[in-house]
Amino acid sequence: MRLRTMAGLAAGAWLLDAAVLTPRRLRVHDVPLAVPGWPAALDGLRVALIGDLHAGCPWVDLDRVHAVVDAVVAARPDLVLLLGDHVADVHFGHHVEAGPVARGLAGVLRLGVPVVGVLGNHDWYAGGWRVRAALEAAGLPVLEEGAVPVLDGRLWVAGVGDLWERSPSVERALAGVPEGAPVLLMTHNPDVVAEVPPSVALVVAGHTHGGQVAFGGRPYHRVSERTGNRWSRGAWYPDDRLYVTAGIGTSLVPLRSVTPEVPILVLRAP
Repeated sequence: MRLRTMAGLAAGAWLLDAAVLTPRRLRVHDVPLAVPGWPAALDGLRVALIGDLHAGCPWVDLDRVHAVVDAVVAARPDLVLLLGDHVADVHFGHHVEAGPVARGLAGVLRLGVPVVGVLGNHDWYAGGWRVRAALEAAGLPVLEEGAVPVLDGRLWVAGVGDLWERSPSVERALAGVPEGAPVLLMTHNPDVVAEVPPSVALVVAGHTHGGQVAFGGRPYHRVSERTGNRWSRGAWYPDDRLYVTAGIGTSLVPLRSVTPEVPILVLRAP
């Protein structure tokens, strides 16, 4: 009886944490990353990764969007990348239009640094063209099979469409990048990394939520069927040249035991 009571209390405590406490947390943290071939002129570049807001899901309303933006501004990155799933096709939450979300995210523009984004599968579920139009109207450019120079041309940022809802082509995304130029590639879904050539210094992705709900260290929320969740969270470097953020919001179930995060990659020339 005592063991049953203790097990019930432990389960209740875990449920309280995953349903209420952890989803409200936010960890903005520096991640030093030595990148082979990274130019000395860009040594120490700080790149903020904002992924998987899922605005409208439980605990991610417009106030939360503004709080995330304020935390990113306080971290003073040199470049901000928006990795998709900005809005939610709502489960256990409330509908939030793309326009107010985009205007909230546009608060990062007060940093005066480049901000570039891609769309995720949930953006397309919610109406991808409307989401893209809202972001671009707010001054946040969206890449899909394209690349742009940033930081006075010292770096190129490329982006591909979502793997599940579009037809991403890394080759097309990189077509306009000058040979030998340092380039970061954005993709919502990390499975795209299998198609990335060695010329790309680093691939950044979201989509996985770091598993969102983990039991005994194993992720419950499986979102990479093609690879069996090979890439779930953190750095796979130098072998895959990939960093995956666990993001912020939730999907499918209103639970999250993986702390919401905005990693600030500090890219170093080894």
